[in-house]
Amino acid sequence: MALSKVDYNSLNVTAAASKALKWNSGADGFETGDTAGSLVLLATETASSSATIDFTSNIDSSYKEYIFKFFNIHPSAASYFAFNMSVDAGSNYNVAKTSTYFYGLHYEDDTTTQLDYDGGRDLAQGAGIQHLSASSGTGNDEGQSGELYLFNPSSTTYVKHFIARISGVTSNPAAMDNFTAGYGNTTSAVDAVQFSFSSGNVDAGVIKLYGIS
Repeated sequence: MALSKVDYNSLNVTAAASKALKWNSGADGFETGDTAGSLVLLATETASSSATIDFTSNIDSSYKEYIFKFFNIHPSAASYFAFNMSVDAGSNYNVAKTSTYFYGLHYEDDTTTQLDYDGGRDLAQGAGIQHLSASSGTGNDEGQSGELYLFNPSSTTYVKHFIARISGVTSNPAAMDNFTAGYGNTTSAVDAVQFSFSSGNVDAGVIKLYGIS
């Protein structure tokens, strides 16, 4: 059977940037909108010798899943990239968390390869920062990139699960793939998230917040 081409101008749909063409609710016509699983950019924060990078808006019941993406996060001092959560719009970042952390590592000079669980990076009902990476140095060939998933933060029934994966260059130097997962042990809605290094400032880097429709 031959396929017929439809002229774009014959579709009575107003074009919209970053939107997809999909069937409407009656399945008898087209409309523009977000398709299931679409990334919706909500906020962008750029670090410049910042003590912390805070997201105190856009985390609400609009989405069941949020993703933070990290681009070339660079510290002012050798330290660990980390995050914490708030249930009071950022007045306090002290949600109790239980987590697990492991990594794969490969030195530049090929002398060491390693796959290991790191009990020093996990938490057991700890309200402090959750490490997401190994220690990163301050060289321009060091730093971290990756992502953090936060699931259903506005729930007032369930705990708040998170998963993170960070690719970084340690001060050894070595390539390191860091995996973190856990939950914020609160049934209060999480409405703010803060990123920082365990010491010093976030010298440079970009973090983007997306909602998953």
